Amino acid sequence: MSRRKMVSGVAVVVGLLLTGGPPALAQSTPRPEQDGMLKNGPPAWDANRDGVYTCQEWKSLADRLFTSADRNRDGNLDPSEFATVQKADAALADADFGYFDENQDGKITRKEFVDKPSAFILRFDSNGDCRVTGDEIRAANAPKGPQGPADRPRDRFH
Repeated sequence: MSRRKMVSGVAVVVGLLLTGGPPALAQSTPRPEQDGMLKNGPPAWDANRDGVYTCQEWKSLADRLFTSADRNRDGNLDPSEFATVQKADAALADADFGYFDENQDGKITRKEFVDKPSAFILRFDSNGDCRVTGDEIRAANAPKGPQGPADRPRDRFH
C-alpha cells in the first residue's frame, strides 16, 4: 500500500470519528419527537382538537375503550380482553394489567379503568389543572443543562 493511500485512509477514519462524535452527544438529550410518550405523535384522544389534553377527554376515551374491549359484557376486563385495549391505543401498548387492577382480583372494573389517571397527564401536567398544553409538553422536553449556582462563588479578593 502506498504512503499516500495510507495517509488518505487515516484521514478518512479520523474525519469519520470527528464527525461521528457530536451527533451522538446531541442524541442523548431527548427531543419531543424522541420522547417515549410522544413517539406516535400527540395523543389522539384530544376530542375537540384544540391541542389541550384534558382528564375528561382521557376518561371519555377510556370509557369507549372499556366498552369495546368488554366482549362478554360482564362489566369487567379479563387479561385477554385487556389485550384488546393494548392493541387499540398506542399509548396503552405497554400498559400493565396489574396497574389497572387495583384490588388485584384478576379483573378490571369500568371504574378501575376509567378512573385511573392517564400516565400522559401525570407526566406533562406541570400545574396540576388536569389539562396538558403544548407549552407544558415543550417545557417537559426542553433540554436540561447543568444546574450550577446562579451566582459565581466569590472569594475574599473578588
